[in-house]
Amino acid sequence: MYKLILAEDEEDVREGIIAQIDWEQYGFEIVDQAENGREAADSIDRLLPDVVVTDIQMPFMNGLQLAEWIRSRHPNTKIIILTGYDEFEYAQKAIKLQIDEYILKPFSAQELIDVLLKVRSAIEAEIAEKENVFVLSEHYRKSLPVLREQFLSSLVSRRLRLEEIAGKSAEYGIPLNGELFQASVISVDYIREGGGTGAVGSRPVSLRDTGDRNLQLFAVLNIAEEICQKHSFGKVFIHRDNVVLLSVSEEKDEASITGRTYATLEEIRQNVQRFLKLTVTAGSGTACHSPSLLSHSFNDALQALDYRLILGNNRVIWIEDVESRVGRMLAYDELTQQSLIRTIKLGTLQELKEVVDELFGGLDAAQVSTQEYQIFLLEIITTILRVAKESGSEMNDYPGLGFTSLSELHKFNNMGEAKEWIIEVCSRLMDSIAMERQSSYKQLIDQAKDYIRSHYEESDISIGRVCQHLHISTGYFSSIFKKEMKMTFVSYLLQIRLEAAKELLRSTELKAFEIAERIGFADPNYFSFCFRKKYGQSPKEYKNSARGG
Repeated sequence: MYKLILAEDEEDVREGIIAQIDWEQYGFEIVDQAENGREAADSIDRLLPDVVVTDIQMPFMNGLQLAEWIRSRHPNTKIIILTGYDEFEYAQKAIKLQIDEYILKPFSAQELIDVLLKVRSAIEAEIAEKENVFVLSEHYRKSLPVLREQFLSSLVSRRLRLEEIAGKSAEYGIPLNGELFQASVISVDYIREGGGTGAVGSRPVSLRDTGDRNLQLFAVLNIAEEICQKHSFGKVFIHRDNVVLLSVSEEKDEASITGRTYATLEEIRQNVQRFLKLTVTAGSGTACHSPSLLSHSFNDALQALDYRLILGNNRVIWIEDVESRVGRMLAYDELTQQSLIRTIKLGTLQELKEVVDELFGGLDAAQVSTQEYQIFLLEIITTILRVAKESGSEMNDYPGLGFTSLSELHKFNNMGEAKEWIIEVCSRLMDSIAMERQSSYKQLIDQAKDYIRSHYEESDISIGRVCQHLHISTGYFSSIFKKEMKMTFVSYLLQIRLEAAKELLRSTELKAFEIAERIGFADPNYFSFCFRKKYGQSPKEYKNSARGG
């Protein structure tokens, strides 16, 4: 479904346009309406629509001014102009602004539908071109020969001699003559489970849907190359599962190279989101005065990229903005650790969420370094591992735990994903511990019941003897016995004895006092009292009724 914003200053006209067309049927969704050009511009920046339908005559910013603004800020957005007959001269001027379509008022619903279908076809053609697997693979094979890629990778991997750089750059046709150099890293954000989207309406299946990270990387590279070529700025290539941008400036002003680098990275980010339905995060390193120092700038860029865990993904992060932050050790003391352990072992899911919220609630993204934050996460993972080990749980039941969790940390795009992962793993561990506890309770109660049935005839049997046999405390046993059996130990013992008394009354000629002694009652009168209270008859009356007397 393609997003569309409608800009028209007359409310009745807007409502008429919206009501006349089944937008969803033709693959469009109206995500916002605007009654003037300035309001439309705000919505476009916020919602990034695929299509803008705008009237020419509007207050504050007219349709042509809006179109000019869109072309400068969002060049890939399709623009449809609505114009009256007397405004036709304006519409002719709109051609210079590369307006995609215009419709002359008054127009019918079918005329607008026809124009929308043309625009939709154009969008789909652009997407198909950028997502064509075979075109991408062929383009990648032809544009990045192995030797050229190895040279570019070596520039950011280690410090090369200037003579070697000059020779190879000339041989491979990669100009590296300039005053300032800068390395940046563009990383495709990981799509967490359940975060994917399938095909909607008539939209072709996107690279996001395929889950093929290599193909996604090639597609991002293709877009980055187009943008760099358009601006005649920077070189891009794939290195270690990321796209790397090398910036070269002939000016000595650092603000110039960093400004152009940031603008290029931001344009790449927006285009990737628009055409590939993916998000990327870029880290930009420091500017240096020699290409032999690009490896240092590259390492700075990787450090900047790590800050997406704190600052969030789908953005450009410059190392100068984050490296000077004042670090402080995060509070994960023994009290906090014990609170998490207690909640995992005995708490509810709601309590777990509250504890985790409190853990992360004290973080200040402006003061915490990414290294400290990763240590903080590892401390939490260590606590979870300890609880899992003590409970006897299998580590295979908890993906991401164990030694592999160290390498999984970089896959969190932001704090929210880290929190969700911790809550998910802990909740599964809580369920496992609860099931194990329930199984242990049942086994313990079964052992107690067997012992009681074997010794109920003994008058001195007590809860203390049972607990001594089971090697547990009376307080703990009383609690779980009542929870599992829905009655106290004394009530259960009395029930067993009275059931035995009924059997003896039915099948033997024993007197009541003899039966009382045989089933563990020291006082025959108390036995008769308990029997009558339980069954509403005396032992003698029960015996007579059971035998038909």
